[in-house]
Amino acid sequence: MTVQRMANVGVVVDDLPATIAFFRALGLELQGRAMVEGEWAGRVTGLGDQRVEIAMMRTPDGHGRLELSRFLSPPVVADHRSAPVNALGYLRVMFAVDDIDETLARLREHGAELVGEVVQYEDSMRLCYIRGPGGLLIALAEELG
Repeated sequence: MTVQRMANVGVVVDDLPATIAFFRALGLELQGRAMVEGEWAGRVTGLGDQRVEIAMMRTPDGHGRLELSRFLSPPVVADHRSAPVNALGYLRVMFAVDDIDETLARLREHGAELVGEVVQYEDSMRLCYIRGPGGLLIALAEELG
């Protein structure tokens, strides 16, 4: 059997309310919030007894989901947010947007900072990387034409 679909992408954050507000400004919907805790959850993650506050965000088309997690225990043990874009491992999530300039203006109100610059690839796309709350790396893509 093959994969049916991607269920979600998980991102560990240090400020859950600010990160929810940022992704809402991007256009995602808050689907729900919950506390995930106990030995059963630790059996899945391998972390033992854990307490994690999560928020599930959904893209407007209903197909993409982003799970934001803030670990209360055990404490976070590593921080990869300042890794350059050529570091090994998961890098970023890219979102397709209607208007990259308008989206950037809206996200800057939530602390977003442009990493490099907005560039155009041939006549097909405009692209950029931004850092969101807590230094999260996000990419934006606007299809042209």
